[in-house]
Amino acid sequence: MADSSSEEHGDEPTWVFYKDRPGWKDVVPISQSDGPYPVVAIAYSEKFRDVYDYFRAILKSKEISERAIQLTKDALDLNPANYTVWQYRRELLKSLNKNLNEELRYVWQMIEDNPKNYQVWHHCRVIVEWLHDPSRELLLTETILGQDAKNYHAWQHRQWVVRTFNLFDQELDFVSRLIEEDVRNNSAWNHRYFVINNTTLFTPEVIEREVNYTLERIKIATNNESAWNYLRGVLEHQENGLTGQGGVVKQFCEDLLNSYPAGTKCKSPYLLAYLVDLHEEQMESSIGDQSEHLKIALEMCESLASEHDTIRRGYWNYMAQSLMKRFKQGDETNCMQPATASEDS
Repeated sequence: MADSSSEEHGDEPTWVFYKDRPGWKDVVPISQSDGPYPVVAIAYSEKFRDVYDYFRAILKSKEISERAIQLTKDALDLNPANYTVWQYRRELLKSLNKNLNEELRYVWQMIEDNPKNYQVWHHCRVIVEWLHDPSRELLLTETILGQDAKNYHAWQHRQWVVRTFNLFDQELDFVSRLIEEDVRNNSAWNHRYFVINNTTLFTPEVIEREVNYTLERIKIATNNESAWNYLRGVLEHQENGLTGQGGVVKQFCEDLLNSYPAGTKCKSPYLLAYLVDLHEEQMESSIGDQSEHLKIALEMCESLASEHDTIRRGYWNYMAQSLMKRFKQGDETNCMQPATASEDS
């Protein structure tokens, strides 16, 4: 008897309900209890009810058998996100001394079919831990990331694998390739930081290399928040602050700001925001003309609030008021009027 419910995939040509299988006549199925007055009862298919009624029965009796292993597979085909089924399957695998390499191949297929399912990835991690064999996991995650370069579960698994088994050797090349393919891939930028922070660390030489690398990518896409955030993260590891070693980042930002043709306006709110923080940092360190730093910072706050980052208008108005309160000296600087929404916005 076939079941055509969309929640099932990979069904056999003919499906025999567990209640009709001679080998299961000794088991009394347990129906799901939704209470006497269920508010919104889920419309489970007949097949789903049958499989999970028998699963609840063997779970209650703690049955350890080959047929129980097959039942968990059928249950996971219907709902691969059921953590209880995965946990019971792991208990069966250990108790029955099953071939874990076969199980790993099984879970890889489940990941292919359900790449954003936490429970599937967790099961994969457990099997890899039991085998202590990560040899194919980098290829697995690379394959999944090739389908969706920002799959959180794949990145989380990859980071666990490379850190647990010290497989960092080719990771910087791998992540560089992903950034070349998509400079806005925030997950790849995050992984780049993770790799360096767990290997060479941010030595002066590494900082110089990474700053130059990042500035080149910012040139490609100045409105790319990922690269700007990475730049800030790298510079936290050195003493020169946001100006960068030898003032190279400060000069880069100023040149980039001045590169826009006369009469046009900067299109990168991340550049302006960086410069606001940079001028604030220099005022805190008493570097240069304080009133000039304040004037520039306030102009940029006004520009961000009124045009380039209007969704955070309140934040930039707050920043301007805060800067004036902290750094204004006498009446040298005119107070910035808070930007407001235009009448037609």
